[in-house]
Amino acid sequence: MFKIVKREEMSQGTVILNEIEAPLIARKAKPGQFVILKANETGERIPLTMAYTDPERGVIAVIYQVVGKSTALFKTLKVGDGYQDVIGPLGKPTHIEKLGKVVCVGGGTGVAVLHPITRAMKEAGNHVIAIIGARTRDLLILEDFMRRASHELHICTDDGSYGRKGFVTHALKDILDREKIDQVVAIGPVPMMKFVSQLTREYGVPTLVSLNPIMVDGTGMCGGCRVTVGGETRFACVDGPEFDGHKVDFDELMLRLQAYCEEEKACFQEFCMMEESWHRK
Repeated sequence: MFKIVKREEMSQGTVILNEIEAPLIARKAKPGQFVILKANETGERIPLTMAYTDPERGVIAVIYQVVGKSTALFKTLKVGDGYQDVIGPLGKPTHIEKLGKVVCVGGGTGVAVLHPITRAMKEAGNHVIAIIGARTRDLLILEDFMRRASHELHICTDDGSYGRKGFVTHALKDILDREKIDQVVAIGPVPMMKFVSQLTREYGVPTLVSLNPIMVDGTGMCGGCRVTVGGETRFACVDGPEFDGHKVDFDELMLRLQAYCEEEKACFQEFCMMEESWHRK
């Protein structure tokens, strides 16, 4: 069992942070890599990119949003409880080097994935500008972490409840208009990454994105996480999860992510009804 040693609810309880005892993973993991978690014997395998690691304490941190049955099950786990399986680190780590000026753009829970990359880019000697966004202030996460990890932080909310009103692409365009940027890293909802990549293509700025397709085994065997990049089929679990945003077929990715929406919704509703029935007893 991989014990939970810290649990924090964010975004009105819809986003959860877990620190998990996993000393071997904590010692080996690098920015951009992910783990696959399973709550119990019959649970679903869920891939989550690590928000940070602490090798000295032997813990890794994951942040997830409650959107379906499995993440709802994860939410029931308290400090002292544990995951049956935590497998990793998986995927290729982010290529980190001194490039000059780097803009790191994160949306929603993608900020958790972006955080260790932002910090590593800064530690490599880059001047790092971070942009993070959410629909509203209540859904914004890791502001303090991102402020420490970057030289300059811009915050956007769709409704204007905090920071700049508008999308992260608006803030990014202003930056691209005023100065030369050597690299953009964008992680968040697929539409956000698509529009960031479209924008940076106009400016000729290399752009890295982290993809989140449906995934099963995480080792390249099942082919469930296949994506089209540069006209070729790639597996996000072993070839990624990071790819050149200018080459990703985002429209195909969005279609594939919708493949099991009805089944996911039905399972979530059934789980919620069972939880409600259990609490009434």
